[in-house]
Amino acid sequence: MKLNRRQFLFLSGISGIASGILTWKLGNQNSENILGESVIAATPDKKDLLLRFVSVADTGTGARGQYSVAKAMNYYHQKHPYNVVVLAGDNIYNNGEIEKINAVFERPYQSLLKKGVKFHACLGNHDIRTDNGVPQVKYAGFNMKGRYYTFSQDKVQFFALDTNGNADWKNQLVWLEKELSLSKADWKVVFGHHPIYSSGQYGSNSNFIKTFTPLFEKYNVQLYINGHEHNYERTRSINGTSYLICGAGAGNRPVGRSEFTEYSTSNLSFAAYDVYADRIEVSGIGVDNRVFDQGVIKLRSV
Repeated sequence: MKLNRRQFLFLSGISGIASGILTWKLGNQNSENILGESVIAATPDKKDLLLRFVSVADTGTGARGQYSVAKAMNYYHQKHPYNVVVLAGDNIYNNGEIEKINAVFERPYQSLLKKGVKFHACLGNHDIRTDNGVPQVKYAGFNMKGRYYTFSQDKVQFFALDTNGNADWKNQLVWLEKELSLSKADWKVVFGHHPIYSSGQYGSNSNFIKTFTPLFEKYNVQLYINGHEHNYERTRSINGTSYLICGAGAGNRPVGRSEFTEYSTSNLSFAAYDVYADRIEVSGIGVDNRVFDQGVIKLRSV
């Protein structure tokens, strides 16, 4: 079929418009894919990586917030596998009832548990409301060797504390100093439920500062992890120790900033740690699978 010039120009115009619409549509699809992709990507681990672990706290609600954080933890595991989770207390709301364990622990984290990820827990203030937390100490999934205990992974030694008001403080502090003095680990990480330094609802604990910070400085503890405050906060190094709150594991509350704060947010989140011979790289990760905070803890030795 022969076309005159006017028909040819008309059809060419329609073809151009259609091509433009198709290009715009495909371009927008690509943009949506790019924007929808997580900042977290599956990249090869650095050869000198010693250990990766994550921490989360104040989780045990069994509600939507907990599942959102658990989903993000599972997504992160798919991209960057880890085998250790520090669970920093308030593991079962509201009163530490062990009969809720399926709803508030086993179901939310079933994907990680099936992959062999081990959770190492400590007791929060809600956990001791039932039989002083004894059922949780005995629960195999929390891997607790007692109300306070220690375990090691590669060159990292972890020290779990009972920071509740009714804790056996006299014996626990003697135990902690002894274990710290005997430790040959390059990296020493202490965790408990309650904060030492905080810009959240409860603020810093002056008694804990007097009790713990001299021990941490003396025995080169590089990191203290806790919950209780339902937010994320990472401090600068204070006399060689960084303090990290990861209590937005199911719910959140507002948080401010202090002169010691490096980063703080009330967003639902967890923290991830890549341990190397000379540093720990810390990441704060939200339920959108995006890294919102990054910091480095340098090795401190005698």
